[in-house]
Amino acid sequence: MKKSRKNPELATTRSRLDLKRRDFFTLLGGGIAIYLSSRNPSELLALPLIRQREVPKDFNAFLTIYEDGTVICHVGKIEMGQGPITSLPQQVADELDVSIESIKMVMGDTSTCSYDAGTWGSLTTREYSHYLRAACAEARAVLIQLAAEHLNITPSNAKVKEGVVFDANNPEKKISYGWLTKGQRIERTADEKPEVKDHTAFHYVGQSMLHADGRLKVTGEAVYTADVPMPGRVYAKVLRPHSHQVELKSVDYSEAEKIEGVEVVRDGELIAVLHELPDMAERALATIRAEYTTDQKEVDDKTVFDYLLNAPADSSEVASSGNLDEGKLLADHLFESEYYDGYKAHAPIEPHTAMAKWEGDKVTVWASAQSPFGAQDQIARELEMELEDVRVISPFLGGGFGGKIYHPQVMEVVKIAKLAQKPVLLAYTREEEFFKDYFRPAAVVKIRSGVTKNGKITLWDFEQYFAGNRGSDTIYDVPNTLTTGYGEKRGSPVHPFPTGAWRAPANNTNTFARESQIDMMAARVGMDPVEFRLHNLADKKMIAVIEALAEKFGYTPAKGPSGRGIGMACGTDAGTWVAVMIEVKVDQETGEVQPIRAAVSQDLGMCVNPQGIIVQAEGCVTMGMGYALSEDIEFKGGDVISSNFDNYQLPLFSWVPEVIDNVILDRQDQPPQGGGEPAIICMGGALANAIYDACGARLFQMPMTPERVLKGINKA
Repeated sequence: MKKSRKNPELATTRSRLDLKRRDFFTLLGGGIAIYLSSRNPSELLALPLIRQREVPKDFNAFLTIYEDGTVICHVGKIEMGQGPITSLPQQVADELDVSIESIKMVMGDTSTCSYDAGTWGSLTTREYSHYLRAACAEARAVLIQLAAEHLNITPSNAKVKEGVVFDANNPEKKISYGWLTKGQRIERTADEKPEVKDHTAFHYVGQSMLHADGRLKVTGEAVYTADVPMPGRVYAKVLRPHSHQVELKSVDYSEAEKIEGVEVVRDGELIAVLHELPDMAERALATIRAEYTTDQKEVDDKTVFDYLLNAPADSSEVASSGNLDEGKLLADHLFESEYYDGYKAHAPIEPHTAMAKWEGDKVTVWASAQSPFGAQDQIARELEMELEDVRVISPFLGGGFGGKIYHPQVMEVVKIAKLAQKPVLLAYTREEEFFKDYFRPAAVVKIRSGVTKNGKITLWDFEQYFAGNRGSDTIYDVPNTLTTGYGEKRGSPVHPFPTGAWRAPANNTNTFARESQIDMMAARVGMDPVEFRLHNLADKKMIAVIEALAEKFGYTPAKGPSGRGIGMACGTDAGTWVAVMIEVKVDQETGEVQPIRAAVSQDLGMCVNPQGIIVQAEGCVTMGMGYALSEDIEFKGGDVISSNFDNYQLPLFSWVPEVIDNVILDRQDQPPQGGGEPAIICMGGALANAIYDACGARLFQMPMTPERVLKGINKA
């Protein structure tokens, strides 16, 4: 990182909590500031609260408690529909002993919230909430100590209910958190760091609660980036090339500048048209004439898999055991398969959007971004600014799925607004959203496996090309295995456009391949696919998840293909063990696949909000149907042909199974794990296996479109 231009001894890794004295009091208002230090108060105000770019250890970074008992919870996480706006308050309420109604969430604001790298990887509950709960536990201990001193009782006699501390022997002797914090600055820590509560002491955690933002979103009151009011703002439209593999040669925007009210700004190849009306900016943009040089990769959506298999790659051994040659000798049946998966778009309801406002040398950005602190870092780095001069706020996001980890619109709007010296809103069109997206990478998986006639897997040789290693683990009890990953060589990009994280990255592709191969072996040896999995599993958690799934689904064993159209898949993701079973109907005349019912079973440790997990699982089933059955990016070289929902098919309401059952294994005594992504990893495999069970067609490529299903039927 660069040294500070104002003070060369300070690095620009300073936190957003490096506040000036007046800003500090402005942010806190009349609330509580609890410091973990015994320094002189004047020294404390002059020092940054946190110097490292990490989740803070001092609990005042997470909490502000006001006189009326309102608890403001400041978290770096953002809300994009996955539910932390509800599940985090459940944990805060239990650890502090306050009512959940008293908690107000402030999320994704780099100037007021505790640092977090970003909202992805299903990490909110399984990682970030540990810091939050620890902060609340210590704050509670400090407040009890202060209350005990005021009430002249021992802390062991102090009890708390809904933010009121009282004497266990005389409940009328009491004092509230709000009274304790009124107008006071408290410089105290707990003598010993208290443990967070045991699950047996929970009141809110484990209860099903509707999402706290539900009413706002149903009524349209929820504020997204484009809804933030801003006097004097203009709309920006950016000149885009037709391909990812071109460079700007020349440009003429003189006609655009002739339109009344239009301003054209330029920063290198970033050229934007501004107007107070978005349609006028769009009209002006259409008048710009630009020429580009081109150097296209010779690849398209039809040739991409051969292209990937022949592309330069770095290989790495992910895992191994035993000896493959020995596994081959032990097998009665050998299988060699290749599985293919095309590029997928994130396609959120809300496209990438950002608004920037400069005030002198400082900028405030409202952004549809999964990582406000990451955006802050990038702005400060690229524009050589201090972190404290950059504020990024992420309001509600209309979906992200990993696509809004990347925030190109943020850098564009910041540069445009600086040139224009007025507030600027940049909202991608749907076509821009597809063009600028970081697609889930196309990939190939090769599997060589062997099984005995008694149904024991002896050989497992798994190779993934450019999917990523997440989810490539064998999971089954196989003595002779090798898992190899092939990825891009440094400095030698393979894909013709940007690729990146897509809900449970890599695991969807890898699980599709693994679970299809498992079903194939089960069919060859004449075993029920559920029985075959249990026969080859040693993992007790996975066994319990599958058994619970079969029971919930009402599954009756049968050899495949049984004609029933039932398929399953299982795996692990984000620390969670998961299995999905689905029943489909396949129209053998058209190749159309109609899901009928589904069930999801998960062991995700402590479940904070069962209703939230159910909603996420249902979302995974619905979204997973898209990547498995219809979603595929058409392209030629760097030209992205898929540009809107008329040529990129998302799941329809009519596709959704009438019943989606859920099983959440009772593991409240275990650490919590992720619930936002696991169920989606199974959808490709479960649907492929259900199609096979329905009509005998084994499909090796996603999406499993009607055309591919028909080809599979004819081949079968």
